Amino acid sequence: MRRTLMLSLVLTSAALTPALAQGAASQQTAQALYNQGNWQEAAAAAAALNTSAGFALAAEATTAGAGLSPDAQKKALFQKAQSYADQAVRLDPQNAEAYFEKARAQGRLAQFSGVFESLSLAKEVKKNLDQAIKLRPNLAGAYVALGLWNATLDSGGLKGAIAAQQTGARKANVAPYFERAVALEPAVVTHRLEYANALTLTGNKAGAAAQLQKAVTLSPTNFWEQRDLAAAQAMLAKLK
Repeated sequence: MRRTLMLSLVLTSAALTPALAQGAASQQTAQALYNQGNWQEAAAAAAALNTSAGFALAAEATTAGAGLSPDAQKKALFQKAQSYADQAVRLDPQNAEAYFEKARAQGRLAQFSGVFESLSLAKEVKKNLDQAIKLRPNLAGAYVALGLWNATLDSGGLKGAIAAQQTGARKANVAPYFERAVALEPAVVTHRLEYANALTLTGNKAGAAAQLQKAVTLSPTNFWEQRDLAAAQAMLAKLK
């Protein structure tokens, strides 16, 4: 009986191994598609896995793809990305990437919302980013997003003053969040570009130029970073 049970366990393990390997390969395939810029194929492949990691990647790909899409399609794509992120959270409430991608989609959706709705979304963005960092303190992208969140909301003028009062955003928090991000991932072009964007929003053009000068020395690792490198080069040229 014991030998039969042991044999059964061995056979079960052997049967599961190919399936697990296939799942891993599928996630890797979806990631590779995304890295190449094939965001629609990446989102479809990732969502088809029906896993938290897959839905988080589908959300990331859809949000990124919206940036390449006509304006009329952007809002629907950001809503789709948020839906993917929600599914990722439901499947694994401990998945930091899921909360990060939800926050990212919500941040983009706020651009298509009225004042009151956008402020409500801004609070949700902060909540989800805080949760992402709580689950994974070394998630560099979340610190980038928090830096942008503070810069965007506390951007000066009456509108910025109201947004800062309602959300707790502060310009003073921009640099600490970005410095944390670049310390974690110093070779990522995107972090430097977004740092420059945030500094521009707060009126620090000299600081923005310094970050862009660092960005253009970095080597992109995928389609998206290549686009960000080109954006950094163009932005730096305008500042000179």
